[in-house]
Amino acid sequence: MKLVFAGTPEVAVPALDALLASGRHEVAAVVTRPDAPAGRGRRLVASPVAERAEEAGIEVLKPLKPRDAEFLERLKEIAPDCCPVVAYGALLPKAALDIPAHGWVNLHFSLLPAWRGAAPVQHSIMAGDEITGASTFLIEEGLDSGPVYGTVTEQVRPSDTSGDLLTRLAFAGAGLLAATMDGIEDGTLKAVPQPADGITVAPKITVEDAQVDWAAPALRVDRVVRGCTPAPGAWTTFRGERLKLIQVTPVPERTDLAPGRLVVGKNSVHVGTGSYAVELLWVQAQGKKPMRAADWARGMRIAEGETLGT
Repeated sequence: MKLVFAGTPEVAVPALDALLASGRHEVAAVVTRPDAPAGRGRRLVASPVAERAEEAGIEVLKPLKPRDAEFLERLKEIAPDCCPVVAYGALLPKAALDIPAHGWVNLHFSLLPAWRGAAPVQHSIMAGDEITGASTFLIEEGLDSGPVYGTVTEQVRPSDTSGDLLTRLAFAGAGLLAATMDGIEDGTLKAVPQPADGITVAPKITVEDAQVDWAAPALRVDRVVRGCTPAPGAWTTFRGERLKLIQVTPVPERTDLAPGRLVVGKNSVHVGTGSYAVELLWVQAQGKKPMRAADWARGMRIAEGETLGT
């Protein structure tokens, strides 16, 4: 088939690579978000998908909005058979959805209908899921509600951050998306409507969502930290300033600390929660680089009775 691939961040690159390597389909163009300011100089930088497409010598389309007339006209000229999508980052209007004969097929990082929305991997970890996965589905005008072509499953490991899990899903999902294109082309794959039961939603995680509540159980604290790493980053406050929490681990044997209470040992920093303690392993103070929590605590000269959070 002739394909136009839509995607923006690094997590979409493995899928583009899989389609380029398939030898069965032609990736005629790539659609991605416009260049965005980045770094201290805030200079405009192309998306990872745009950079990969340019390396491969593929036409790159960067519409400000996918309903722009110029973009829709170019898409009609290319006349793709199908448009595979991975984390493109913009809503597609019906005018665009109607152009390819086989529609737009999205690779979504959950087992639909679970975790429809922008942050499925983060929500899966924060909810304590033991199994997650990726799905390919035909895009409709509803939010991740279209019929599903296929799925792959992935175990959520006890130490997984959302970054760890998303990396594994990006590569497993790349193979699924390529196989989905094959099945659509040869007519062996039919999309199946999603069940009406089991729908959960995964809206974007905000900075406010990432604030740790020390009155919550230790397992919840651990899941919030892992689910919000690397973005937007779990955090708390100490002495009125924000402290980023990069890695913690539950300590079930320690139940003597009130929520937020800090106790510094020779090489450890324990914090009380609503159940048992957690140990801080890696933190990042405002304006500082990430560091081991024990080194941070020594530098702060934490007094007995001090707490994290309000």
